[in-house]
Amino acid sequence: MIGSLLIANRGEIACRIIRTARALGVRTIAVYSDADAAALHVREADEAVHIGPSPARESYLVGERIIAAARETGAGAIHPGYGFLSENADFAQSVIDAGLVWVGPRPASIRAMGLKDAAKKLMQEAGVPTTPGYLGDDQSPDRLQREADAIGYPVLIKAVAGGGGKGMRRVDQSEEFADALASCRREAAASFGDDRVLIEKYILSPRHIEVQVFGDGHGNVVHLFERDCSLQRRHQKVIEEAPALGMDAATREAVCAAAVKAAQAVDYVGAGTIEFIADASEGLRADRIWFMEMNTRLQVEHPVTEAITGQDLVEWQLRVASGEPLPRRQDELSITGWAMEARLYAEDPVKGFLPSIGRLDALDLGDAVRVDTGVEQGAEISPFYDPMIAKLIAHGETRDEARELLADALDEAVIWPVRTNAGFLVEALDHPEFAAGNVDTGLIAREGEALMPPALPSEEALIEAAAALAPDVPVAGFRLNAPARREGRFLLAGEPIAIDFTDAPEVEVPAPLDSVLITEGGQTWELAPFRATGATGGAAADGAILSPMPGRIIAVEIAAGAAVVKGQKLVTLEAMKMEHSLVAPFDGLIAELNAVTGGQVTEGTLLVKVERQEA
Repeated sequence: MIGSLLIANRGEIACRIIRTARALGVRTIAVYSDADAAALHVREADEAVHIGPSPARESYLVGERIIAAARETGAGAIHPGYGFLSENADFAQSVIDAGLVWVGPRPASIRAMGLKDAAKKLMQEAGVPTTPGYLGDDQSPDRLQREADAIGYPVLIKAVAGGGGKGMRRVDQSEEFADALASCRREAAASFGDDRVLIEKYILSPRHIEVQVFGDGHGNVVHLFERDCSLQRRHQKVIEEAPALGMDAATREAVCAAAVKAAQAVDYVGAGTIEFIADASEGLRADRIWFMEMNTRLQVEHPVTEAITGQDLVEWQLRVASGEPLPRRQDELSITGWAMEARLYAEDPVKGFLPSIGRLDALDLGDAVRVDTGVEQGAEISPFYDPMIAKLIAHGETRDEARELLADALDEAVIWPVRTNAGFLVEALDHPEFAAGNVDTGLIAREGEALMPPALPSEEALIEAAAALAPDVPVAGFRLNAPARREGRFLLAGEPIAIDFTDAPEVEVPAPLDSVLITEGGQTWELAPFRATGATGGAAADGAILSPMPGRIIAVEIAAGAAVVKGQKLVTLEAMKMEHSLVAPFDGLIAELNAVTGGQVTEGTLLVKVERQEA
């Protein structure tokens, strides 16, 4: 067994790896940037090494510093987690060349599966079914347009070196293709340093089915069954589950066998995931499930596989990297129960899922389900990294039991003042279509507003909170033969609100409260007494387009004085590894333009001012 392990990652996956390594008696070394100096993974490791400034490109993505940290601390192996350098074949080779153990697949396997076009050709040669599309070397816009037109719309443009939903665009009409291609290439170049794309037929009733595979250095490859990751938003997975609903034994055997064949084709060692797209218009059928890509690393959603198989996949990784054979044969693996995982992000669904940053003054995720996290109460959600707070994983005997356990855990989550998608996740889990298993990758896009959590707490919750804040409010009115009326003015998330809590039970409070937190449906609000001096923070004046977060301007679509129409794209901001389009709130003229392509901006910066046109 490996004696000491450096984890070339951060956050919840670093903490997850540390947990298993500690159980196996393996010494752990963490690395951290300036922003992560006080992070949970740094404190949980046996040792920690500072590797640079906060931006990932100056710290977590600098392979030389990570290898130097391993040498400095006497680490025998490096585990890359997921993201960052986990699928970088050159980094993997550098680790091996430094005389260290690489906890991952061989560099040649990473290269073989790293480019989507080459991987699909390889899979075709290996007899693995693939989706119709264009994988050619000619990347001219004209050729790509012709190929898309020939395939027939809708099509999907995908970055050749992409992953995690980055560099991916759906195109429904020929005239939309050029703009979508330009945007896709920009994002691909920024995220992966490679703007090449491939084109696939877009499946209209798609389900995202993936198979966990594992290989060792002795020629063995097994699968640990499938996961269904169909509930997605903008190609980002939201809720994952295992097994896949409606997967009969024959279809499971065919899909999992294809996944093993795909792994064998690249002489695979370690943990990997073969992703398939299924046309579910007539249910799951083996002849309508096609290879999409392979992720040559541990997946974010690996806990659902662990839950249904009873296996620790990080332990498997460490044993295989140590030269041991796989811990289980295929006939020793089976499915028990059902598992679901939700990704809890610091983002505000009401504001278009914009990331929310700041200090977690309150964080309580309970203990009813498994929680994988890299933060704790008092930690900062920074603008430098993916805004995931935690993964919540529920396991039950049935799908409904797992779904209800997960929904209940999210419903009771207390997180403040950072905004999260917990309420959105509760609505998604409770949605009739999801509950019935009628899920495809377009469900969230179709349902839209139906999945948005309520803007305000229930009247009952407000009354209870108001009574707790003001148990001795003076009589505000007189009613003959009735109790005196108790009412007051409060601030709910900074906005004034009047609450009549006459019928609330009396609450004894030992000392005056500044505020109370209301938790309901996965959402948290702060209710505070209204004070005349407490201004109610309002929005910017009509037409003022402000930067919603720190970031970099990557496109300015208009000029000063230009006429614009409501919904027209004005500026594109790159922040938190995503592109965010800022649009005109109404028809008007560009009265002020402060956005410059390439410029860095802070949260709240006035980028554009739109003035209404006079009638």
